[in-house]
Amino acid sequence: MVKKLKQMAEKKAASPAGLLDSALAGTVKESAQQIWLAGLGAFSKAQEEGGKVFEALVKEGTALQRKTQAVAEEKIGEVTSRMSNMAGDVTAKAGQQWDKLEAIFEERTSKALSKLGVPSAKDVEALIKRIDELSAQVAKLSKSAPARTAAKASAADGVRKPATKRAAARKSA
Repeated sequence: MVKKLKQMAEKKAASPAGLLDSALAGTVKESAQQIWLAGLGAFSKAQEEGGKVFEALVKEGTALQRKTQAVAEEKIGEVTSRMSNMAGDVTAKAGQQWDKLEAIFEERTSKALSKLGVPSAKDVEALIKRIDELSAQVAKLSKSAPARTAAKASAADGVRKPATKRAAARKSA
């Protein structure tokens, strides 16, 4: 096949039209050679520049990732703050509701105990205060009449002794 092509090319080169064709073919061949060499040069440049471009892209990607992380962390901080505030508000409202519920429970329990006749803490405190007042009055009275009390005690002892003797006599009989 190669021999046939060479023979055909030689025949054309020998003819006058072949000379024109061979000049055109040479120009085309030369242009094709230059295009090929330009492609190889571009490929070589791409290889050289490719590493540099790749490194530049990595640097840009790293910077972009840092910016993105910073923005994300900022947003997370804002959301966390909002959630903490909301949780605080909910806790405060729940505490208020709990206090109301506790007051209602205490009021109802107090009413129920009152209906059953159980004295309240205020009633017991009032009684203790009254007892203290009466004790103080009794102490005053007992200091002012010690002789009278002693006379009554001896008279009471005399009255009691015979009653005790009679009761003993009844038991023995």
